[in-house]
Amino acid sequence: MNDFQTIADTQDRVGESPVWDVRAQRLWWVDIEGAFIRSTVLDAAEGVQSWSMPERVGCIALTPVQGQLIAAMESGIARVSLQADGQVDTDWLARIQHPAPGMRFNDGRCDASGRLWVGTMVMDMSLASDLGGLYCLDERGLTGPHVTGLLTPNGLGFSPDGRTLYLSDSHPTVQKIWAFDLDAATGHLRNQRLFVDMNDWPGRPDGAAVDARGHYWICGNDAGQIHDFDAQGQWCQSLSVPMPKPSMCAFGGAKLDQLLVTSIIPAQTTEATRGSSGSLIALQPGVQGLPEPVFSRFPASV
Repeated sequence: MNDFQTIADTQDRVGESPVWDVRAQRLWWVDIEGAFIRSTVLDAAEGVQSWSMPERVGCIALTPVQGQLIAAMESGIARVSLQADGQVDTDWLARIQHPAPGMRFNDGRCDASGRLWVGTMVMDMSLASDLGGLYCLDERGLTGPHVTGLLTPNGLGFSPDGRTLYLSDSHPTVQKIWAFDLDAATGHLRNQRLFVDMNDWPGRPDGAAVDARGHYWICGNDAGQIHDFDAQGQWCQSLSVPMPKPSMCAFGGAKLDQLLVTSIIPAQTTEATRGSSGSLIALQPGVQGLPEPVFSRFPASV
């Protein structure tokens, strides 16, 4: 087990989307099934503040205004202003007509040019439905799907030069990570190729982060590990975490040298196997990350 620090023991049912704001030195994340957005300051006595949302939130992104986030939920994507008293002001930027009932947005991240890329999925994973897709939100509104046939899209990340987009599908029947060439000027994706076949490694490929060297760090859900692959998809190391289902990671802290990891509480577990499930922890991976991009390409509100 690698050394870790517990940042927040919030008992998140499905903790996801950790986002470090370098401007405010503040961490944001969500509990999807609890329908919460949460925030805290590292190494401070402030504690955790939580905001109850009207729908499940799959992922969040920063905006130029502190205390204001982009939230991709079930029926659309909104700009949300989170008030100190726990109130939430919601401005919908895009609505979506899913191809089937019971779908929502899932993993998402901004690219360096300020676009938000986000996947959709059928919430009942037992259906193994491939109706999910990858969408993009920018000044044109919500476009896509740019990638189709996804069951559980995850693992979004970008190379340091912004020219490569990474995407995983964490469904047990897929478990693959792909790379795409990304045209920063147009937002066009091309040249989809297999980056890592996670069937060869412990755990399903969930959320991910890219460090300053261009290495891709992916949570091995169900295996209690986080795997480090270089830009060519070659395995470098694996870090063990104190929960079986790490869900997503992000670099943060004053020097961007902490790996912040959310987690999921398993449906079936014992006190002995649950570990720190539902908490958010920090690891010291020995490398630095990159500042999280800010969403800046606003469409007109719907």
